[in-house]
Amino acid sequence: MKQALIDVVVIGAGPAGMTAATKAAQAGLSVVLLDEQDAAGGQIYRSITRTDARRLDLLGPDYAAGQSIASALAASNVLHDTGAQVWQVTKDRTVHYVHRDHSKSLVARHIVLATGAMERPFPIPGWTLPGVMTAGAAQILLKGSGTVPRQPVVLAGCGPLLYLLAWQYLRAGVAIRAIVETNTAAHTWNAARHLPGALRGWPDLVKGMRLLRAIRNARVPVYKGVTDVRIEGESAATAISFTAKAKNHRIDAELILLHQGVVPNMQITWSLRASHFWDAVQLCWVPKRTAVFELDVPDYFVVGDGGGIAGAKAAAAQGEICALEILRRQGKMSGNDFDYQVAKSRKQLSRYLHIRPFLDALYRPSDANRIPADDVLVCRCEEITAGEIRQSVALGCIGPNQIKSFNRCGMGPCQGRFCGLTVTEIIARERGVAPDTTGYYRIRPPIKPITLGQLAAARENEMNESNG
Repeated sequence: MKQALIDVVVIGAGPAGMTAATKAAQAGLSVVLLDEQDAAGGQIYRSITRTDARRLDLLGPDYAAGQSIASALAASNVLHDTGAQVWQVTKDRTVHYVHRDHSKSLVARHIVLATGAMERPFPIPGWTLPGVMTAGAAQILLKGSGTVPRQPVVLAGCGPLLYLLAWQYLRAGVAIRAIVETNTAAHTWNAARHLPGALRGWPDLVKGMRLLRAIRNARVPVYKGVTDVRIEGESAATAISFTAKAKNHRIDAELILLHQGVVPNMQITWSLRASHFWDAVQLCWVPKRTAVFELDVPDYFVVGDGGGIAGAKAAAAQGEICALEILRRQGKMSGNDFDYQVAKSRKQLSRYLHIRPFLDALYRPSDANRIPADDVLVCRCEEITAGEIRQSVALGCIGPNQIKSFNRCGMGPCQGRFCGLTVTEIIARERGVAPDTTGYYRIRPPIKPITLGQLAAARENEMNESNG
């Protein structure tokens, strides 16, 4: 029997995915929402449907805002498959995924990718030692189970999440030994020219100032404009050392949380061979999208931080605009109604983006923290250093795809998630060309690991469907 055609398949249950799925389903479309987590929320609203009152208060009002989006999803007729790991998507709009150890596939008229963001690599000496985590991973533990460190922590790097986590940790009673900021006075001056625009989004500025004031009132030592950051230790982290104001510093610490912002998670868009461009402001690859967030692969849409970092509220607005476009195409909405609702959603989106240029300039990761010295490990899977990548370029390597042949960089289980941006920038710098010229890894399925048994079962299901 031929497989039923779903109106909309949404991949990712964060604010963008939940909003797009709910809006489409409320208008009568058949919608399937696939997500790896066991509950709706994505990373930003992780465990929002299962949290308790104490954790809700601890994490703050921005996190609590996810409750209304998750509640609307639960009240809709969206088929939400939790624990669904997508391992392949095709240009004919077929989605292959593993759900509860069974291989499944769906064919849809429209596919919405709401895969969100992942943390930018922070390749510095010692970053792979036990005792070193990303701030995002630490916040996942806090949101998911209320787990907090018993020992004092050091937070190092830059980006709003670093200070939000520090504020949440202080409220949870975690001792913070220090905050080590890599953004400099030059970053502040560059951001200042965007301040008039940011003032139009003044509520976000006020929230940020409150976080910083709480950290200051807690008398947490803050080192600004630091350079030469490295983690010390043999078998595990024992300290972090750095230079600040021309002085060398060393802080004993067994738990060090690194962060220098987030970047789009684009493994699926790369696997589709969709067009991408290098965003010189956010220093990352971004998929090319139309005004309604459609790729140049027809009927594939990207909403939320997977299309460029903009935050949770902007992600939800993008999800709504995308859903409206799908409803228009499906004849569920008149042209006049579409124009009116899209204009309203775009106005909201614009308001949420006022502060973005200011934040991008203020927390722009420095070259030294993105493009490491020769002895620093870049590819964690294959244990390839920056120096080995530079040697390959000297021998004729011209891009990330070629580097695989030279030294297997990017060929591990993560498929370049941890090293991809760093490899692009190292090669571009060594060749004296733009990242757009260097390119990125060619991502092939499976996008996520799948066993041979699951792969064989998927093939058997396809044959049964074609013969049915």
